[in-house]
Amino acid sequence: MNAPPLKVLVVDDEPPIRKLLRMGLGTQGYRVIEAADGKAALDLAREKPDLIILDLGLPDMQGLELLRTIRARDDSVPIVVLSSRDDEVAKVQALDLGADDYVTKPFGMEELLARIRAALRHQLQVQGERPVFRLGDLSVDLVRRIIKTGDKEIKLSPKEYELLRLLVQHAGKVLTHRFLLKELWSDLTDAQYLRVYVRQLRQKIEADPERPQYILTETGIGYRLRAPD
Repeated sequence: MNAPPLKVLVVDDEPPIRKLLRMGLGTQGYRVIEAADGKAALDLAREKPDLIILDLGLPDMQGLELLRTIRARDDSVPIVVLSSRDDEVAKVQALDLGADDYVTKPFGMEELLARIRAALRHQLQVQGERPVFRLGDLSVDLVRRIIKTGDKEIKLSPKEYELLRLLVQHAGKVLTHRFLLKELWSDLTDAQYLRVYVRQLRQKIEADPERPQYILTETGIGYRLRAPD
């Protein structure tokens, strides 16, 4: 017996965008439900969608306020935010409020589909809490605290390990500078500290630290550990 299709709630006030998403997601086997404003979105969110695509520019309420309300009700549903290219502040705020990822308008359907898959994988990972995380040659054993690239064991400082653990636990999700600083240092606000540790970590686990394949930079926003395929 086949599993029912995953249900995606699309929240956007532009009919052409909703049509594009309905068609693009439909061809991939997703079932799409649509809301043109915040009120309709809150009603449909009660139907427990498997993922929400949320445009921040809504006619009746702030997209960030809607995101905050949805997160207060359901802390696990993956949320991918649609935002304008130049609104970096809103992207950071959305991620800090619990969005899993963002896609910048205008967007390509292939990119959006990849972000959706990564957000859904991250949710499964959180639910399953796999003790050994594998990505390419990298393996991270969170129980025994053993890090390897291929057969070679990598020695990390305590702070490097904590940074990698956070990235692994949220693989596929963008983590903002603010979130990482708060988790790692609690009282530091200077992202330069973070850049130093990311650089050190890359030098230990990346084949080419100048062109990283694992720890990806989201310019002006934070970092993302690539999700396993």
